[in-house]
Parts: sequence; C-alpha cells; structure tokens
Amino acid sequence: MGELLKDPILLAAAVGTTLPFLAMAVILIFTRHNPGVSSRISLVSIATALISSLFLFIRLYGAHGPLQYQTVWFSSGNLHITFGYYLDPLSLLMLAIVAIVATLVQIYSLGYMAGDPGFSRYYAFQSLFAGAMMNMVIAGTMLQLFIFWELVGLASYFLIGFYYEKWSASQAGKKAFVMNRVGDVGFFLGLIVLLLGFGNLGIPELNSAAGTHALSQHLITVSALLIFCGVIGKSAQFPLLTWLPDAMEGPTPVSALLHSATMVAAGVYMFSRIFPFFSASPEAMTVALAIGTVTMLLSSTMAMVTFDLKQVWAYSTVSQLGLMVMALAAGGYFSGVFHLTTHAGFKALLFLCSGIFIHEYHTNDMRVIGKQGGRKLLIPMICMIIGALALAGVYPLSGFYSKEAVLGTLAGLPNKTWLFAGLIGAFLTAYYSFRLIFFILLPKDGVEEHVDPQAHEHKEEHHGSVFWAMAVPVMILAGLTLVLGHVEHPLESFLAGNAEHSAHVLPVGHIVENGHSAGMSHEILLILGVSAGLLGIFLAWFEFGRKGSSRTGFLGSFPSLWRLFDSRWFLDAFFRKALDRFVYGGFTTVFTKNDRRIIDGGIDGICYFTEAVGRLFSFLQSGMLQYNLLIMTLAAGAAILYFLV
Repeated sequence: MGELLKDPILLAAAVGTTLPFLAMAVILIFTRHNPGVSSRISLVSIATALISSLFLFIRLYGAHGPLQYQTVWFSSGNLHITFGYYLDPLSLLMLAIVAIVATLVQIYSLGYMAGDPGFSRYYAFQSLFAGAMMNMVIAGTMLQLFIFWELVGLASYFLIGFYYEKWSASQAGKKAFVMNRVGDVGFFLGLIVLLLGFGNLGIPELNSAAGTHALSQHLITVSALLIFCGVIGKSAQFPLLTWLPDAMEGPTPVSALLHSATMVAAGVYMFSRIFPFFSASPEAMTVALAIGTVTMLLSSTMAMVTFDLKQVWAYSTVSQLGLMVMALAAGGYFSGVFHLTTHAGFKALLFLCSGIFIHEYHTNDMRVIGKQGGRKLLIPMICMIIGALALAGVYPLSGFYSKEAVLGTLAGLPNKTWLFAGLIGAFLTAYYSFRLIFFILLPKDGVEEHVDPQAHEHKEEHHGSVFWAMAVPVMILAGLTLVLGHVEHPLESFLAGNAEHSAHVLPVGHIVENGHSAGMSHEILLILGVSAGLLGIFLAWFEFGRKGSSRTGFLGSFPSLWRLFDSRWFLDAFFRKALDRFVYGGFTTVFTKNDRRIIDGGIDGICYFTEAVGRLFSFLQSGMLQYNLLIMTLAAGAAILYFLV
C-alpha cells in the first residue's frame, strides 16, 4: 500500500481501473432501488477513470520506453504468471479513448434511459463494461488480457440483452455470447500452444521473442492463427460477423459503446497489441488480410439494403473493422491504430445521433424518421452529417486522414488487388452512409407525415434536460471528429517513439505506410481515395436525394441480389443448417441416445436387477411359521447329505 501511494502513476492506473468495478458492486448491492444515486456513483467512477487516463497519457507522453508494473500471481515450478499494468503509447492511447467514449455515453444515457425501470441495472452493467475494457487494454500478459477480454464479453451480453423481456433482445444477447465464445475457444487454444511452446505469455516478451526469432516459425504461425480466431469473434470478422447487427437490440447508447472504441475494437486492439508477433508469420498476416477484405466487402453490401438506422451503422462498423484488420495485416501498424482512433469518435457520434432520432420518433426506420420531420432536429442532423462525411472519408474530417493512411498501406503491397478492394469499400461506404442521410434529410416529395400535436407537446415538456443530456456529448464528439485528423503526425510520432528504445514494441521494418515504394505517388492515391468517396455520395444523391428519384437504388433492379444482401449472404441460414445437421442432428442426437440408452438404461437395468433379486429372495420369508420350519429342515437336510454322502 505504501508503494502504491508513493507512485502517482501506479496509483492513477490502479484507481482508474478499479473504481468502475467498485461502482458496479455498490449499485447492485446497495443502491439498485435508487436510480439517481446509482447514476451518480457510476458517473463519478468513470469520470475519475477519465481523469486518471488523461493524467497517465500526459505524464508518460514522450517517456523513454514502456513502463511496467507486475507481481507474481501464480507460480508452479518454473512457470510464473504475473499480473499488472503495461503502460506504453498504444495502451495509453486506447485507455484514453475508452475512458472518453464511456464517459460521454454515460452522460448521454442520463437522457436516453431516463425513466427506464432498469436504470440502476443499466449503469451497473456500464460500469462493469468500462472496468473490464480499461483493465484489458493495460494488461501486461496475454492471460490477463484474456481474463478481462472474457469479462468484456460478459458485460456486452448483459447490455445487448438488457431488455431481456423482449424475445429478440434475449436471442441477440445469446447469439453474441455464443459466437464470441466460438472465437474465444481458438484464442484460448492459441495461448495454451504458446504456454507449452514458449512458457511465457508476457506481451513484451512475446513481441521481443518473435522479433529476435527466438520462437520457431511453425509455433508462431499456429498460435497466431488460433489467437486470430479471437479477433474474428470479438471484432465480428468473416464468418462470425452476423451477431453484430443483431446486437442493435440493446439500448442505443450501448450500441455506441460497443461499436465505437470498446468491445468490437478489442479484437483490432489485440491484433495491434501483439503486432510484432503476428507480423513474424507471413502466413498468418495473409490469412488476416483476406478475412478483413471479405468482411469489409460483405458487410458493405448488407448495409446497402437495410432501412434500420442502427443496422446501417452496425454493418458500417463491421466494414471499418475489416478495413482496420486489412491495414494491420498489410503491415500498417500506425494506419490501423489511427483508423481505430478516428473511427471511435465518428462512429460513437453516428450512433448517439441516431439515438436522438429514435428517442424522439420511437422508430428505427430511416424512411419514417424522414417523413416525420427528422431534419428539424438540427443538432443531431448536422452532427450526423459530419459523422457520415468522416465515415465517407471526406476532407478535412478525421476519417479522410485515417482512410487515406489505410489506402496508402494497401498501395504499398505488390498485389494491387487489395488496394482495389479498399477503394471499392470506400465507394460503398460513402454510398450507403448518404443513402441514410438523404432518406432523413430529403424525405420523398418533401412531404412530412402528420404528427400528433399532443405527442409533440409531451415531447416538449421533457425536451430540456433530456435533450441536452444527449445533445452535449454529441456536439463534443462532432468537435473531435472535426479536429482529430489533424493530430495524425503527432500521434504517429507518439506511437513510434517507443521503437527507438524498445524494438519489440514497434517493428519499423515491417511497416509500409504509403505507396511510394510501389511506384504510386501520393497524389494519385489521394485522387483515387477522394474520388471513390465522392462518387459514392453522388450516386446516393442521384438515387435517393434528387427530386423525383425512385428511391429504390440500382439494387432495386436486381431482386435476387437484393435478397442475397438482405439475407446477409445467407450466413445465418448456413449456421442454422449447420447447427441442425451437425450439432442438433449429429452431436446432440448421439449424446441423447447415449444418455437414454447407456446412462439411463444402465441405471434402469441395475434397478430392474435389484428388484428381481429382491422378489426372488422375498420367497424365503413368507411370514408363515410352518413354511419357515419346512425350509429350515430342508436346508439342514441338504447340508447333512452334502457333508456325509
């Protein structure tokens, strides 16, 4: 305790990561029936965590190498498993992102969740989520990271299925939980392989061993592919990508929290956390690049056909996560982390803006919101346009800078197929984003549906504090989206600074951040990237924004293609058939027969045998004295004959 109080850095890390857990416990045990007190406890804890994270970021900015605190948690023979904090530029950046987004979401929730019967429970789960995520990002070992990784999954299950009385929400929570566990099985097996083959799960030790070729190539490849299964599950990569759109059944602030910088970004963060380890295996990087590309393209097509406001941004999240995986797998450490950072801001902005529309009009349908006058809500409308422009990669917003960095990384690869796929993704992203914007901003024929005046008056009565509790975080995120791209070079220097002092943190030799080496100038790449985004916006305006447009889009002429995209490329149908055939029709049938015929049958057989023996021996005791004497005489006579004859 004395050491903790003497070291302000250790104290800040411990307080910031522990308080949210304490807040959750206090709310669930003591203040669950007092919503006001519960929300204050949660907000104080996350605000303290935010202050701690910013203190650590500022205090350690420009530090000469990473700072690590650890203590032995488990020891057996030569095996020592430690527990502690690992503070380097990447963990400090992610810690600040998580704290900022979680704080803004909790403030926003004061308005969005006002009057909800599960208000205290909601804030308890929010605190659990924030605590688990913050502990995960500063974990010093892969085992510690995995523990909090699973806690993040548990908290997300609680939040996605928050409205558990609703069947679809309950199913969505279970679907997210099960699909994540499928990926986490591979993750855990990868850790076991590393523990057996290397004997150490420390993050700096793993990165250093991979960089110095202290690990065999076969061991790195096998363990990296298994660990990447965790990325596939948590960051909703192909084929485990369909749980994320269904996760929209949770409250909208939860969607903002999950989709911006926390749960789904955990997979990308883990990839970047042990980037040197992954980059030591070209095979693993190629597999990751292919999966990220397929994920980005498939999810983009799904977003083109849905009218659900939140699902469009959900598919967009899957697509952008795929783009981040592509950047990292192509060797672009900074471009992948930078896009994760900017995406955290504008994606939280888009979800929270959508939440205001949904809270006001009680529908997720973008067409209905547009016809009911959604564009009259100026703050969320303007802010959502800012977020959509950033998502589309329009200058000078943050998404422009990070998306260009990713395209530069892809341009540096010898095979230009990956760059071409990235440009298609940029075009589709701009198209489906502004399809949504034009549905709300420019309702068909400019006609707005009649709104009940009494309902409008009822909204105005609660418009003050409720609206501004939601509007202020939205405006803050809009401001961050406007300026975040301009910190590209300072952020790059910050993330690369550790490489000068510790080669295992950032292997500069593996990084390709622009296309110059491949013969493509920066100007050509810039023109291609901007043109792809602007072309998508123009096509969206032509089909959904201009006066007299049919608003069906070019996919309306291809019903089979529309059905394919709307059915999520039949991935859910495939999983359903696979479950029915192999799990329920295979394993479950075998286990059921084993239970009924062998386990139950064996127990029943023992019972029948015992009963039969009992019935047989029951004849030896009938209760009649004469019969008993006769039996005794016969038995004595038989014994005498046996011994005398």
